[in-house]
Amino acid sequence: MSNADIANNDTLGFIIHDVARMMRWNFERRAHEYNLTRSQWSVLVLLSRENGAQQKRLADIIGVTAITMTGLVDRLERDGWVERRQDTQDRRAKRVFLTDKVEPLIEKIKLVGKEVRESALKGISAQEEQQLTDLLRRMRANLSAENADIK
Repeated sequence: MSNADIANNDTLGFIIHDVARMMRWNFERRAHEYNLTRSQWSVLVLLSRENGAQQKRLADIIGVTAITMTGLVDRLERDGWVERRQDTQDRRAKRVFLTDKVEPLIEKIKLVGKEVRESALKGISAQEEQQLTDLLRRMRANLSAENADIK
């Protein structure tokens, strides 16, 4: 890594971080009218794929603490987007379910996400997109395996 790379923040880590940050900001800008935070959106989208997930699992996937997830779910529940139910397998755990109210919103979330991806991928061919996705998946797998070895 050269001094110029460091000065210009053109190293791989900085670029990945910047792209992720810019995509989040772009998403939040486009989705502000729905009065939900990006973290709340993340929970709703995750539940649309895995409705009834335990709060702990949601926190692990999104990368927040259990107490942070509790606050997120509290606000979503207060506003009628989700409901908590006792886990039938583990009485200490709660599962989180989407309410019927959220269905039209999920479609809007997905549309905003699609618009952000299209904006980010402008000028990138389908083949290049696939190559980038494959490379990033391999990097993620490498880092996941390394983290598993540490535990």
